[in-house]
This record gives sequence, structure tokens and C-alpha cells, in this order.
Amino acid sequence: MELSRPAPHRRRLLPVLAIALAAALAPAVARAQVPPHTPGTICFTATFWCWALYPGYPGTPCECPTYYGWVPGILG
Repeated sequence: MELSRPAPHRRRLLPVLAIALAAALAPAVARAQVPPHTPGTICFTATFWCWALYPGYPGTPCECPTYYGWVPGILG
């Protein structure tokens, strides 16, 4: 008794479906958890956020202090 094999196109379909499902379930943008805040009081950099030294309008350039100097960001 010989077991039948799935057709070649079916073997290729499973990985494609798995990748599509993973992409659909993945978040669009990974962002750090940010506490509730008034708009314009948090400065977002490319990799982290900090409380703005001087609050302003969202979208205004800002900077966060680090041990290596100031990192530019955008108020949000």
C-alpha cells in the first residue's frame, strides 16, 4: 500500500500561507509603551522616548538627553 504525496503546489502553499498569516497578525509599527500624557509633553526619538524638557506643539522638533549627548526627536 503506497501513501499518496500531496501535489507539489500544495507543499509550496503552506509556507506562503504561514508567512502571510504571521504578517497579518504582526503589529504595523512597534512602539514603546507610553504613559498617558498631554500631547506635546513627550519627545519621541527613533529608538526611545523621554519627557519633554519644554512642552510644545506635537510635531515640533525636540531632544532627549543621554550619556552620549542629545538625541533629536519629535514632540508627540
